[in-house]
Amino acid sequence: MLADLPWDLILEILGFSVGVLYLWWEYHANSKLWFASIVMPTISMWIYLRKGIYADFAINIYYFLIAIYGYIVWTRKRNRHDEDVPKKEELPISHIAKTRLVGCVAVFFALWIAFYCVLRFVTDSSVPVADSFTTALSIVAMWMLAQKYVEQWIAWIAVDAVCVGLYAYKGIYLYAVLYSVYTVIAFVGYRNWKRKMSV
Repeated sequence: MLADLPWDLILEILGFSVGVLYLWWEYHANSKLWFASIVMPTISMWIYLRKGIYADFAINIYYFLIAIYGYIVWTRKRNRHDEDVPKKEELPISHIAKTRLVGCVAVFFALWIAFYCVLRFVTDSSVPVADSFTTALSIVAMWMLAQKYVEQWIAWIAVDAVCVGLYAYKGIYLYAVLYSVYTVIAFVGYRNWKRKMSV
């Protein structure tokens, strides 16, 4: 009986729902987003493996681990000398330093090339360029999000836009819709985080 259920569709709907919740928390720079970041990879790994999107499958292992790291970084107690300020305060939104940005770009290109080579020559992937691009940039973007850099939104705009086409091409239509929403919200989120920085 359970075997007859459309599990792929059920998991897509569940992943879509958690993704919307994640997006809401990320937009508001709320640390609860990391809880959704733990649930989503678990769902997505099954979907991506069955659809042959291998790099996206692998990156969800990283997403799971970086979610734990991100929550710790965002909520850890900080040393404050001002007695009028609460000792526990979430990590503030900030701009990434130029040296770190250069490092992020270098890591992105190195990962993109490496993932492309693996997908092209080791797997039967039919989308090695797009799959390796989104995977490499997502790794960098998640680290930037964990550091609460406002520029992480720019990286996500690129990832999300490419994912729309990738998932539509692979027939994962609910995820294509979700990433269309992500692309729009990434633009709005970037403006919102910049506004929060100036308050």
